[in-house]
Amino acid sequence: MPGFLYHVGVTAMCPHAGQIMAIPSSTRVTVRGQPVVTSSDNYPIAGCAFNAAGAPHPCLELQWLTPATRVNVGGQAVILQTSTGLCVAGDQAPQGSPAITGGQTSVKGT
Repeated sequence: MPGFLYHVGVTAMCPHAGQIMAIPSSTRVTVRGQPVVTSSDNYPIAGCAFNAAGAPHPCLELQWLTPATRVNVGGQAVILQTSTGLCVAGDQAPQGSPAITGGQTSVKGT
């Protein structure tokens, strides 16, 4: 599915309003001055307040399921704003999909 390239400046949150940070492994390719991120980069989540049965069980990282199929950076598939991912807890329990808001609207990929 085509979509705009996800870059460091895009805002994303877990289903429980935790902030997702994109930490790129390469800064060679940029969009609007911000590095483009790939499926192999790190996406830690901070501030998730999810509780399961009264005990904290926050989302800790985002794992991408469907990166771009035709656009790569350094041999790694880029992430699109339409890519699907899964927020997971420390024990790798799935917690839900991220919400991506804002971002650039000039460079698309598939």
